Parts: sequence; structure tokens; C-alpha cells
Amino acid sequence: MLLLTAAAGQYSGFAVCGKCHPKQYSEQSKSGHARSLSKTFDHPLAASFSGKPGEWAFGAGDQAVTFVSRLDDEHYVEHGLTYYARTKQMAATPGHSSTGGVKYRTFDPDAAILRCFQCHSTGPLKLAPGSTITPFETGVRCESCHGPGEEHARSRAAIANPKRLNNGAQVNELCGACHRKISTEESTNWNDAWNVRHQPLYFAQSRCFVKSSGKMSCFTCHAPHEAVSHSAKEYSRICASCHEGVRHKTIIASQTCTACHMPAVKLDDKLQFANHWIGVYSRGKTLRPVR
Repeated sequence: MLLLTAAAGQYSGFAVCGKCHPKQYSEQSKSGHARSLSKTFDHPLAASFSGKPGEWAFGAGDQAVTFVSRLDDEHYVEHGLTYYARTKQMAATPGHSSTGGVKYRTFDPDAAILRCFQCHSTGPLKLAPGSTITPFETGVRCESCHGPGEEHARSRAAIANPKRLNNGAQVNELCGACHRKISTEESTNWNDAWNVRHQPLYFAQSRCFVKSSGKMSCFTCHAPHEAVSHSAKEYSRICASCHEGVRHKTIIASQTCTACHMPAVKLDDKLQFANHWIGVYSRGKTLRPVR
């Protein structure tokens, strides 16, 4: 990733970006990306967290918020209780077999806990005394996608702009750095509902994406500086821009495009994800389309 190779001094911070780009700054500050990491009691939903949740809050809270704390000089712990927006309650953290939490070595070869902080923050991570992980900037802000902006802010030097990427696959790779990289069918269990949360991976399987000759990307449906829209009608309008006047073989009544072609995959009563493998699904089947 670009961010891992840049020095802290090359970054300006989102407030500096906002001086020249106030509209983008204002909109992006309202997004889930901006709220993806915070100290727990600085989180907008902090009043809803019960017990002693932990030091760091991972997640905007649109779906859930998971908590992480430094345990000692060599370890961090991902706490066993997560806050779920759908139920407005604390319950077992996804993937945990108990509520006791999972311990991670800070310098484990897999670097799991460091990757968690990296994807939920902006700029390079620092290690304070006691191997305390210190993000340059909490949340996914301007320079996560545009790269270090200090020189751009000082001299208007060119800066990375995802809008100028050559094709949709490159945009998918950019977003997939944190939303999971694109993989191959041989290495992905498409029957595991949990994998549906890897949006770029599933989107890349879609006929819409494949047949777009690189024109379709995450940006086709999601404005990069704005909060994710939850309006199914808005997405239907986007679909209609390419599929105008489609005649369906079955009665669809008032169904929106996404309800049928990007069905919600429900993991349990607390979590569900829209399947980004756009396609035609059999009734009651939400993991893999028939075409």
C-alpha cells in the first residue's frame, strides 16, 4: 500500500486539505470512512456502549463497532463484545468463539493488529514507548486515497487522484486494499456468507463489471467523498442508466434493482451485507447468482 512507504512528515492531515477543498472536506467528514476509528469515548455512539468496551473503537457504527485495547508491551486484544447497530446491543464479536477476547502479538509476522489500525486510519503508524500503536490520523481521510499531501498543499504539486485511474479494476484494487483484495474463484469459498462483506471481490465477478470494459467501478454507484447512500431507488436509477427499458420475465411489482440483483445476505439477526456480485438469483438463494 502507498501509505506504508511514506514518512509521517509527508502527510498534512485532513484539516489542511479542507482549506482548499471545503466541499469535499465537509461531505467526507460525514461519511462512515471518517468515523472508522476513534478512541472509544470519542465515538458518536459512545453513550450506547455498555460495560468497559475497550480503548479503541473500530467501525463507524452503521453496522457494528468492535473494540481493541493495548494489553501489554507485546500484545493487543480485540474484545469479545461488539456493539451492533441493528439490535442496539452488545453481543459476541464476529469470528470469536467466546466473549473473552482474542489476543494479538503486535509484531506477529502476519501483522494482523497493525493491518487493522492501518486500514482504519490515515498515514503511517508510529510506535510510542511500550510499543503503543499511534495512528497519524484516525479514520479514513483524504490522504488514504490521495496519498501524502504536504507537497501538494505547499506548491500545488500533482497528487494521486483515483478518478484518473485507467479502469475499474484499478479502482477495485485501490478500494480492495482495505475492503479485501480481489481474489480468484479457486481461493474463495463463495458458499461462505461471511465472505460477502468483501465487496470488491464479489463485484469483480459480476457480468456488469466484466462486460463494462473497465468503465464500471466502485465509483459508479458510490460517490467517494460522501456517506454511502441507503436509497434503493437511487441505485435503481444508476442501473437504469445502462439497462434502460429492461423487460422482466417475472412479475417484479415495485421491487428495486438491488433487492433482486444484489440481495441482502443475512448472517444473523445482527448483521447483513448487500451481495455485490450483481446478477440474476434464484428465489431464496442469495450467495451466488445463476447468471
